[in-house]
Amino acid sequence: MTAHSAGDKDRAAAAEPQLTYAGVLALSLPIILSNVTTPLLGVTNTAVIGQLGEAHLIGAVAIGATIFSLLFWAFGFLRMGTTGLTAQAAGAGNKVETAAILTRALLIAGIAGSILIVLQQPLAWGCLALMKASAAVENGARAYFAIRIWSAPFALANYALLGWFIGLGKTRTALFLQLTLNGANILLNLLLVSGFGWGVPGVALGTLIAEALATGLGLWLAFNEAGFHLEALPWKQALDRTGLLRMMAVNTDLLVRTLSLLFAFTFFTAQAARSGDVILAANEVLLQFTNVAAYLLDGFAFATEVLAGRAIGAARAARFNEAIRLSSVWAGGIALAVSTIYALAGGLIIDALTTNAEVRETARLYLPWAVMGPVIGVACFQLDGIFIGATRTRDMRNMMLVSLVIFLAAWAVLTPAFGNHGLWASLMVLFVARGLTLWLYLPALKRAAFPQDVSA
Repeated sequence: MTAHSAGDKDRAAAAEPQLTYAGVLALSLPIILSNVTTPLLGVTNTAVIGQLGEAHLIGAVAIGATIFSLLFWAFGFLRMGTTGLTAQAAGAGNKVETAAILTRALLIAGIAGSILIVLQQPLAWGCLALMKASAAVENGARAYFAIRIWSAPFALANYALLGWFIGLGKTRTALFLQLTLNGANILLNLLLVSGFGWGVPGVALGTLIAEALATGLGLWLAFNEAGFHLEALPWKQALDRTGLLRMMAVNTDLLVRTLSLLFAFTFFTAQAARSGDVILAANEVLLQFTNVAAYLLDGFAFATEVLAGRAIGAARAARFNEAIRLSSVWAGGIALAVSTIYALAGGLIIDALTTNAEVRETARLYLPWAVMGPVIGVACFQLDGIFIGATRTRDMRNMMLVSLVIFLAAWAVLTPAFGNHGLWASLMVLFVARGLTLWLYLPALKRAAFPQDVSA
């Protein structure tokens, strides 16, 4: 390390305020608010389509949204990897590398999004064949896919921009960007579906327009608010072999990890689809409960990514441990509160999401699983944040593969005996496996991140 870079790191460390519960909440709250808008978008889409009273339309949006979760979140490393790398660069006080990370991420987003558009026909065929839904559901999902696929470059660029802002600790900017994206999406879907009566295609078109608007806003914020301009971006640094190889290694591990996780949720939806349109629609309604809880808890996990990454970049083991402790206390409390709300008001929420009597009755039958989800899943969300901030992505990849095998084994045992209850139980097993396997690797992470600090 040069004297100059050491000085930058010392100044960055000195600028860090002392960690407190209030400070962690201040960092987490904008992320929580921005995250909540994403599942609220799913809730709105389900509610708008649900008011049409047809189970197959809810199923079509569910299948279409699941497909794009698979396609787009396969590139979720553009959010996760960018956050961890940016947080570490910021913690070390390296402003040039911070800008280079954004440049690399945007280049990857543009190339990958364009490839998805070129391959849209085989992708649509393969994804719909995997789902094996009814003809009515598949027709609606196909119409959704044909429109939504054109948002690919914008959606992936938004992942990169969001990850970069979070890594810098600019969580209010991330909130503004997400509010704009999902707020515009909700309004457009209400207009196009409830106002113009365009049904499932209206949901897809609203999402496409909103993604494009958010990308333009995010680029403007990055180049102006953060103090960078297109002509001043460090292109040479961005294309540096060492930096590219490190980002590729992190991103490849996260890609495998994310694909494994997405496969588990896609498998969950596909199994529900094979049980009929009513089970599929009921599970989709209850997955909105799971999504809202996950995005709430991810707010503290994202804060953990930032704080852990910056602590590692600044080589401060005590701050790393304190970040984990404070954010985990908050996350545990929120998980318990959300589960309590679901237990008390779950029936009312179900009724607000669909008018179909049969779907309502079926969703109530499986509601206890949605109630348990936040408490069971909080540990795996927090540990994801720790490992992403530390860029220990190989461990995340390996433990996710182990957890996937455990999930499939649980499904094979539980579903034949208990039907859809067994399917939900296997999802809870996945949450437990993810948390337990990462927890076992946490001591090794600390030793590698802080080799000179025996207390780490």
